[in-house]
Amino acid sequence: MNTQDKSSFWLIMSAIFFGNFLAVLSITTINVAFPVVMEQFDATLSTTQWLMAGYLLATGIVAPIVGYMGDQLSYKRLFVLALLGFTLSSLLCVVAWNIETLIAFRITQGVFGGMIIPITMTIIYQVFPRERQAYAMGLWSLASMLAPVIGPTLGGWLVQYFGWKSIFILNIPIGLISMVIVSKFIPFYRLTGKKRFDFLGFLTVVAGSSLLLLSFSHGNDWGWGSWKTLSLLISGILLLLFFIKWELRISSPLLQLKVFKFPRFRYSLILNCIVTISLYTGTLLVPLYLQTVLKLSPMDTGLIMLPGAVVMAAASPIIGKFYDRIGPFRLVITGVLIIVAATLAFSGIGVHTSVLYISLLQLVRCLGIALCNMPLTNAAMSAVSSEYSGHASSITNWARQGLASLSIGIFSALVVSRTSYYLGAGASTQRAATTMGIDDVFMIGTLVAVIAIPLTFLLRVKKKKTAHPAAL
Repeated sequence: MNTQDKSSFWLIMSAIFFGNFLAVLSITTINVAFPVVMEQFDATLSTTQWLMAGYLLATGIVAPIVGYMGDQLSYKRLFVLALLGFTLSSLLCVVAWNIETLIAFRITQGVFGGMIIPITMTIIYQVFPRERQAYAMGLWSLASMLAPVIGPTLGGWLVQYFGWKSIFILNIPIGLISMVIVSKFIPFYRLTGKKRFDFLGFLTVVAGSSLLLLSFSHGNDWGWGSWKTLSLLISGILLLLFFIKWELRISSPLLQLKVFKFPRFRYSLILNCIVTISLYTGTLLVPLYLQTVLKLSPMDTGLIMLPGAVVMAAASPIIGKFYDRIGPFRLVITGVLIIVAATLAFSGIGVHTSVLYISLLQLVRCLGIALCNMPLTNAAMSAVSSEYSGHASSITNWARQGLASLSIGIFSALVVSRTSYYLGAGASTQRAATTMGIDDVFMIGTLVAVIAIPLTFLLRVKKKKTAHPAAL
């Protein structure tokens, strides 16, 4: 099952890299095409935004069931199926005849894109030998971080010179080439036997995830205290609580929650969630500050954010090399302390803070996130036996997707409420009130990051033990 040959490693890694790259890239390239799509199909912005929201919703819904599907089909077959579905749905987007069909095909693309992300992570831990997993995860993280960096720029260039359909046409040749590499070089294997399909678990997790993600995505627009948001939120939580209770009772669960019996997986997942929240704090607040307070254009904002994003992407494979030498603890504790310091510094910015200072702070903060991201993911995945790695990957990506939506929704609402508070308290200008509101939310982000500091030491404690948790 392990692939020792160096050329095979790079061929398999290329399929993993480009598959993951395409799935993440498709999230960020579509935004720049909104005006053109709205004009061609005579659609409103509220309708067109579902090209983005629908894709994200689909990726979050499908994540919990990937582990089961991989166990039944094998991850090689499932990867080929996901690439085929992603490529065909991209082709369907090209031939869409109205905004409704384009949204439908885009949601279908999101289903297969949401499968690709956990599949590629799982294959790393089931195909590559342990000594190459950290480096492979560094490359996987590079794809995840590089795609959002170049997505808006690449999408803008394609739309300007080749039209909005070129965004989807780009996926077709890369998807086909990746399918050939996967079919030829990834070995066929299945680590578990056939199991019956947990239909009730499937319905509850899909419905619960959908309701929660919808409430997270639209809570700021509807109002977090509105009956619509609260009903979706409560219903989603109740359905997921039922799902968890049901999965622990039955003999053939859809999602193996037994992975939480591995202590390092639990600790790493909690830390990963905190880092995800910290990531989206900056992703939301820094552009908001640059455009609403400093009055910079979207292009200038992107250029200021670019150095940090490039550092985060470039550092990932290098960190993967260091991981094998020093383990996760030193990398993660360094990253967490950097995140805390940089986020705290952001909480003190004002209406006249220089652009250079903002760019440097963002660069430092992104380096801290990079130092945490891959080591935490690898620490969690390597702690789980190969039999359950697909389920561990599904849970990890499911948690990230949900927290991304929740973080953006809550932080957006907090900025609005704190800005209103400062305006009512006598802030001299709208810009000053907005800045103070953003500062308050950065302080909240700092406190969230501080929670990670003591938790990081749990990684060190587990590292000292020589016994590996027994496979369940």
